[in-house]
Amino acid sequence: MLITVITLFPSAFPGILAYSIPGKQLGKLWDLKTINIRDYSDNKWQRVDDTPYGGGAGMVIKPNIIHDALTSALNNYPGKPPAITYMTPRGQLFNNVVARKLAKNDGLIILCGRYEGIDQRVIDYWKIHHNMEEISIGDYVLFGGEVASMVVIESVLRFVPNMMHNHTSPENESFEVRDINGTQVDLLEYPQYTKPAIWHDYSVPSVLLSGNHLEIAKWQIEQSTQITKTVRPDLWNSYNCKKRYEQ
Repeated sequence: MLITVITLFPSAFPGILAYSIPGKQLGKLWDLKTINIRDYSDNKWQRVDDTPYGGGAGMVIKPNIIHDALTSALNNYPGKPPAITYMTPRGQLFNNVVARKLAKNDGLIILCGRYEGIDQRVIDYWKIHHNMEEISIGDYVLFGGEVASMVVIESVLRFVPNMMHNHTSPENESFEVRDINGTQVDLLEYPQYTKPAIWHDYSVPSVLLSGNHLEIAKWQIEQSTQITKTVRPDLWNSYNCKKRYEQ
């Protein structure tokens, strides 16, 4: 999978992506390319932004510059078109469903904005002609899209075939929990424990030491249920609505 990041700060990459499993598989199961937005500047000072029409604080990145950068990125994919995303606080909320969908593509282009964002016209053009999607990692604002793009890349890579040493690793984690019948349920992950069995007078739950896999599975789904109810009531309500609809 070739992932191309369009950014004003290409030296920020691969960053954390050079470590652990993503780093070990970089150049093998996936490749990373960066494109510097300033390389497509239309002036000798490599300026890429200008004041917004209608007034207001901040600067807006010019449409022709972003268009040329995106076109250059797209030229790296001569076969099947890649997924194209723009990191923005007003985008679709990123989650595991979106990550799985993006991972099904042979390639991914991520556009990172800065300042007050990019000209709306280039967003509209690339949505219409190239199915570009706007994506947000949460209800808050960052200085730019670079950190957010790394979040998206890490999550997407987990679903790339053979990326994980244990092919079941993406399952039974938050938002991927399986019930005792093996059915995926949209709950948060249950608590995890390892040796020693007793630490600072805290003991591992006895059911996990029992060897009874059915009881362990029941305990895990009960824990996931309780944690989700307490920490993410919105997720719990969504899970209940989905269950009622399926019934």
